[in-house]
Amino acid sequence: MFSSSTDEVGDTPECRETWGVSPMDRSEPNETTSYCPPSTSSSSSHQSLGEGSSSSGHGLSLPRMASGQLHHSYTLDRTSSSLLATTSDSSSLRSRGVTPKLRRTPGSAGAPGTHPARTPLTDHTVTTCSSATSTCGASVIVAVVEGRGLARGEIGIASLNLKCPELILSQFADTGAYAKVITKMHILVPLEILMPDTASEKGKGTKLFNLITENFPGVAFTAIQRKYFNERKGLEYIQQLCAPEFGTVIMEVQTKYYCLAAAAALLKYLEFIQNSVYAAKSLKVTFKGSEQTAMIDSASATNLELVVNNRDHRSEHTLLGVLNHTKTPGGARRLRSNILEPLVDVDTINIRLDTIQELLQDEELFFGLKNAIGHFLDIDQLLSVLVQIPKQETIQVAEAKITHVIQLKHTLDLVPRLRLVLKNCKTALLKAYSTSLEDNRFDMILAQIKTVINEDTTYLKGSLNMRTQKCYAVRPNINEFLDIARRAYTEIVDDIAGLVNQTGEKYGLPMRTSFSTARGFFIQMKLEGVVLPQGKLPPEFIKVTKHKNNYGFTIADLMKMNDRCDEALREIFHMSYVVTCQLLSTVHEHIHCLYKLSDAVSMLDMLLSLANACTISDYVRPEFTDTLAIKQGRHPILERIVGQQPISNNSYISEGSNFVIITGPNMSGKSTYLKQVALCQIMAQIGSFVPAEYASFRVADQVFTRIGVDDDFETNSSTFMLEMKEIAYIIHNVSDRSLIIIDELGRGTSAEEGIGICHTVCEFLLSLKAFTLFATHYLELCHLESLYPNVENQHMEVQHTRSGDTGAESVVYTYLLNRGCSEERHYGLRAAEMTALPSNIIQEAKIIASKVSQQLLAKHHSDPETQRQRAVYHLATRLMQTARNSRLDPESLRMYLKGLKKQYEAEVQAAGPEESMDTEEE
Repeated sequence: MFSSSTDEVGDTPECRETWGVSPMDRSEPNETTSYCPPSTSSSSSHQSLGEGSSSSGHGLSLPRMASGQLHHSYTLDRTSSSLLATTSDSSSLRSRGVTPKLRRTPGSAGAPGTHPARTPLTDHTVTTCSSATSTCGASVIVAVVEGRGLARGEIGIASLNLKCPELILSQFADTGAYAKVITKMHILVPLEILMPDTASEKGKGTKLFNLITENFPGVAFTAIQRKYFNERKGLEYIQQLCAPEFGTVIMEVQTKYYCLAAAAALLKYLEFIQNSVYAAKSLKVTFKGSEQTAMIDSASATNLELVVNNRDHRSEHTLLGVLNHTKTPGGARRLRSNILEPLVDVDTINIRLDTIQELLQDEELFFGLKNAIGHFLDIDQLLSVLVQIPKQETIQVAEAKITHVIQLKHTLDLVPRLRLVLKNCKTALLKAYSTSLEDNRFDMILAQIKTVINEDTTYLKGSLNMRTQKCYAVRPNINEFLDIARRAYTEIVDDIAGLVNQTGEKYGLPMRTSFSTARGFFIQMKLEGVVLPQGKLPPEFIKVTKHKNNYGFTIADLMKMNDRCDEALREIFHMSYVVTCQLLSTVHEHIHCLYKLSDAVSMLDMLLSLANACTISDYVRPEFTDTLAIKQGRHPILERIVGQQPISNNSYISEGSNFVIITGPNMSGKSTYLKQVALCQIMAQIGSFVPAEYASFRVADQVFTRIGVDDDFETNSSTFMLEMKEIAYIIHNVSDRSLIIIDELGRGTSAEEGIGICHTVCEFLLSLKAFTLFATHYLELCHLESLYPNVENQHMEVQHTRSGDTGAESVVYTYLLNRGCSEERHYGLRAAEMTALPSNIIQEAKIIASKVSQQLLAKHHSDPETQRQRAVYHLATRLMQTARNSRLDPESLRMYLKGLKKQYEAEVQAAGPEESMDTEEE
């Protein structure tokens, strides 16, 4: 019998509690018989973390602990024989010199004889279902290991989300700056990071260890003995735990020694802190190399406000906020990870775009899917609790298990509806998901569940509703004692209603029965036009609460009945638990079909969300070529903020002119334009439509940004160092297929040095095939156009207006991008004129500035020969581009080529007469 007192789980226990973590918190048994599926193999004995002896037995046994042996934080000490049935090594897991930041979960009483489960220092155990979105709190534990000696720079990462049973493995070679590792960790949002103790030994951390602790100061870090990073053991774990559907991953990772080593340490540690083990053949294991997605470093993600707004972290004015119309937590998680890691495979992107197009064209499919998807719970989280086997059994575990079976039935009940909606779809992706949902295992599990669980049992919101569902979930006549306990419970509830009515009649007051998770059944009363005897409540009424005109209270008899009610509930949950465990043991081998369902629901939810964004704003389907060409592009976040269409601009970058220098006054819109191009590129690569009239993109393997966010003159020195570090990072990692956004480089030093650095960096970048947008105030850089044929000058246009009354000149910002270099001079002085500076100082500054400008800006007209070479270069690149990408019919192509010829002849003519050597010789 369970000996702990029940505490109502509440509306959504599955979202609040992570299996094996908080369901076991408040347990108080000294020794409890375990109730587990008959198929569960007997586990080996488990020694407690304190010094007390352990009790061992068949099934899942409870350790017996002496009072006072539970420590608030502790060093990983020892586990006896391995917690997994197939592993036999008995060894210590001791952290040298590092005590992990672990604590008991909220609500654990720490009473004598308890052995509560433990979690790392965490927020994730107290999220509710309504808030269980992708950003509701970290729940990912990550193990990182680096090769030694000649293998230094080879990184293995294993990560597992406590709310989702998917083990993700990565292995890749990284540079000395470890940019890929840090970027990957930022995307994962870790709750805790595990590394070998050798990485941080004796205070001399390795470079990787120091970088990780610098970049993630608020994350718990745990050092684990190096011997637990064992690739052989890692492969054994994966062979044992990987679900059959994902078995091909074993072939993929068996020679990836570092990620296998990280997996071994991670899974061993998880057994320890979760106090539960994953069932055999139950985990989804995936391998992700770094080449399958575009890389966006964490600084660029911050600069572009992809998932977090820089001014207000709660604001939805981010790219994620603009695109996120998801209905499920899984869909929101998937959208976030896609924005931070866009796709690079054009075929996959186009398949997504086809699907969105079909959703937009077929209204019935769009709304049908939206309605079907909206009823799904967090399938990943449900799977996570279904595939774990707890090492302790308590009333909370029993109650949670019944809830999970009800949720499983609710989820499977939705599958036929989803199948029906997808029946007549046309695109490849929707057809693939439709086929995957035809899996007969969904029907088999549901049929099996319905033999034990009532047909009309479903998942409901509201604590009393859910409590009733759990009580009557199991069909009658399956367990005689359960039927008796339920009759007793029903009688007690009826008695409570009768008692409340009697009390109301006794005092002549309008009373009604209410229920809350914390108080159980209590009495509520609304006083409207009712006068209390002697102006106060009778003394029999205790635990009184008052809110406006509403009173809540109880009486001694009602409290006794609540206790009897709780006792009856414990009986019901205990016997229902035995039945549901037997049920789950029969369906366990088929449960992995839920991975398919989770994948389908999250992907469909994300694509619906992207399609929904198109219905709010005027978006267009992008194409993928070797050119970045956007007609009338708009900034997606700005469009949502202002509520009206912002100024749109054209963008054109090709291999022939892959380096664009943008000039213009302060506040003319340069930074906004740069971010707009980068955001549109990312949107296109996740498979979204983009805010433009026409859009073509070249797939970028990396997106780099160097955007000045710190305009405070007092921090110029530190700003300059930050600029140099960011530029160094770009130069070391750039490839020919990167997109680079640089906004105002070299501001933090003198003009001469700033121009020098900018000039050198520009020359390095324009020698590559990467697409670069370079905004600057240094007009001297515009002369690069006359030196290099692939450089193009553009500027943000402003207009000058003069007041008829005062004659004062003012500047009107058009936010329009035009060809050529900015004609504006001394716009800094114009800004100074708006302040309280005396006019004589402004006039003197203008005179000096104009003299300096005349000396610095000596005209650098390129000679005719250079201009002719430039014309030939432009013609050649445009012809190559046409040959590769043209879809014009023969007549249109002929017209286009004639236009190119005229343009070439005009450019040659503008260069002046050719000084031919042959003519001179004649």
